[in-house]
Amino acid sequence: VLFLAYFAMQVIYARRKYKISPPETTGHPEFERIFRAQSNCSEYFPIFISLLWVAGIFFHQGVSAACGLLYLYSRLKYFQGYLLAAQGRLGPLYASAWLLWLLVGLALAGLLAHFLWP
Repeated sequence: VLFLAYFAMQVIYARRKYKISPPETTGHPEFERIFRAQSNCSEYFPIFISLLWVAGIFFHQGVSAACGLLYLYSRLKYFQGYLLAAQGRLGPLYASAWLLWLLVGLALAGLLAHFLWP
């Protein structure tokens, strides 16, 4: 939640800096990158939280927590990279996608172990 608040604050600061009033979402290219980075991070947050929760309950809390921390770090790097240039987001984007798929695998393994094996 602190990451989402940080990202939202960056959009607010950019709106003030470039004098772009809501509901406008276009204007200075730097504002548009900040706005898009914040939107992208917010869109994936429910998926991340759901997978983290299921993997933590049914697979292993420690492994899930480590994946969660790495995911948050990669999303922070994604946001910071996107601020500089659109291409700066690609490495952290791939890392965060890989971590989400890893959480999917952990959640599925935990669910299968819980419900199919005695």
